[in-house]
Amino acid sequence: MESLTPKFGKYITILSIDGGGIRGIIPAKILEKLEEQLQELDGPEARLADYFDVIAGTSTGGLVTAMLAAPNKQNRPLYAAKDIVPFYVENCPKIFPQPWRGFEWIQQAKNMINPKYDGKKLRELVEEKLDDTQLRQTLTNVVIPTFDIYELDATIFSSFQENNKAMMNAKLADVCIGTSAAPAFLPAHKFTVQDDKTGLKKTFNLIDGGVAANNPTLVAISEVTKEVRRKNPMFGETMDPMDYGHYLVISLGTGTKLNEHKFDADEVAKWGLSQWITNTSAFTDIFFEAGADVVDYHNSVVFGALERSDNYLRIQEDELTGDLATMDKATPKNLDALVKVGENLLKKQSKWAPLRRRSYTNEQALREFAQKLSEEKKLRVKTFKKLLNIDQEK
Repeated sequence: MESLTPKFGKYITILSIDGGGIRGIIPAKILEKLEEQLQELDGPEARLADYFDVIAGTSTGGLVTAMLAAPNKQNRPLYAAKDIVPFYVENCPKIFPQPWRGFEWIQQAKNMINPKYDGKKLRELVEEKLDDTQLRQTLTNVVIPTFDIYELDATIFSSFQENNKAMMNAKLADVCIGTSAAPAFLPAHKFTVQDDKTGLKKTFNLIDGGVAANNPTLVAISEVTKEVRRKNPMFGETMDPMDYGHYLVISLGTGTKLNEHKFDADEVAKWGLSQWITNTSAFTDIFFEAGADVVDYHNSVVFGALERSDNYLRIQEDELTGDLATMDKATPKNLDALVKVGENLLKKQSKWAPLRRRSYTNEQALREFAQKLSEEKKLRVKTFKKLLNIDQEK
């Protein structure tokens, strides 16, 4: 809707969701609360896609992004935020089937040769829900990082890229399957996109976007920066992409492990190729979590240095232990426990609260952002209507 573009408001609004397998339940609970708060302000039909100019997600966060931004038959978001957790609880056991107790060694042996899971159920679910929806059809702009193992290059699927490169207009289902293809867990995904006008084709060979950007917040900001410099009319003529006062950003993690001192340098120094190969969690923990932390560090420093800390909210659970910290332990017990982690995270002290107030919870910080989002939307509508009346008078 033209009246809801940033040029009529004060902010560029960005929602970012990390990767993390079944731990996507944690940010899903945060999103449920945020949408509930927006509905309290603006009515029961309010949806997150109505408030964010960009929704970015990697891996499981990419799937959530598609659920929030893909249109249904009424051209409204395919999923309300409250429906995402039930989707995960119902379908994760099918995507990540657990071995019979006592037979785990069989799965471990198979995993030495093939991915731990065949990915058939994930593909089936995603293709069923998203059907033939293409990137250009999302209700708001999306940014979903992947990594192309043929090109050895990060491949960013975004609404902005699609506007400039027709062969980036892939099916959302293919993008979601690709960004979720965690090495050793799920198979890589190959597909081809054809430009209807020229007939040219491009083939993608994708694995999990987490190897490039498990926290896609910075990628989303970079995509916006490029579009502002390209004079994309949705951002107007006066917006400075380097002025972080123009951004309103919510970044949601999927949880990290409690400091358990898991790897000791004296031990790892003795590892050869076989130890690194067999210790899959070493790759996922080190590469995915380290990358996400660096992005958050960058954002918090930059927003803080430019005195815009109020415009950046990062919510992350950093005390996961045991099965809660895994990407794929999809037992009913563990999934229910992850739901409780998300609920408890809302009640925890906010580490990124604007004034660092005592007893200032993540839920309260979200409420302040919900208020800002609501005010931004109303400002855009008001400004657009005012300009429209002026034009009509002329």
